[in-house]
Amino acid sequence: MKLAFSTLGVPGMPVADVVRLAAGNGYQGVELRAHPEEPVNTGLSPLERASVAEEFKRGGVEILTVAGYVRVAAGGEDGPVLAELAELVELARDLGAANVRVFPGGGDQDPADADAIAARRLGAAAPHAADLGVRILLETHDSHRAGADVARVVGTVGHGQIGAIWDVMHAWLAGEEPAASHAVLAPHLGYVQVKDIASAEDTTPLALGTGVLPLKACLDALDPESWVCWEYEKRWYAEAAGLPELLAAGREHLLRLGAPKQ
Repeated sequence: MKLAFSTLGVPGMPVADVVRLAAGNGYQGVELRAHPEEPVNTGLSPLERASVAEEFKRGGVEILTVAGYVRVAAGGEDGPVLAELAELVELARDLGAANVRVFPGGGDQDPADADAIAARRLGAAAPHAADLGVRILLETHDSHRAGADVARVVGTVGHGQIGAIWDVMHAWLAGEEPAASHAVLAPHLGYVQVKDIASAEDTTPLALGTGVLPLKACLDALDPESWVCWEYEKRWYAEAAGLPELLAAGREHLLRLGAPKQ
């Protein structure tokens, strides 16, 4: 199992500090939140992108994903969505990241319509992503919380550069058992996002292993070489404990859960 954490847990932290934090706590990768308020975003110049890539390379830490906020099932014209997605794919290529994260964002649309919009846009973006060696991953989130929801879209696209992220919290909130999530997502799975929370009503992030999410059942389903990313949503919960002091224990907890069965 290869471990990463999301910079959503350390909002605004300079790149050099993120690299040191990952390397110092035994994480092989980082999911970089790409947003204008963060040090890494699509507005970076070529020189700045090269500097970020070199910082990670020097620290021996992989940029697993550029986590964008494109909503591929949202209403409206395709053009702006595809343009934003292309910018994220190009940023990932420049940084040496394997993946770009996107959201469904279907809102209150009829699910079949949202599926069709998302599949059409992802299909249109796939050739460019393939040319640049980047995979676009649709996360189990918002209008498509369950693995079955995301699998419908990704399966319709049917392109190797279009895959899925299994956010275990959202699938659990959708009432989907881990074995069911894995069964439908496995053919498309890029990696798994783990976290922990107190309840369906209180999603404030907690230290791994102190909440209710079925993390062991999720990890048991995975290939031993899978990536697992801790998405600690500190950005949205100011009252939550800081991530840096939790990282070492979180790593040990995940390694225990993912240890081969005797």
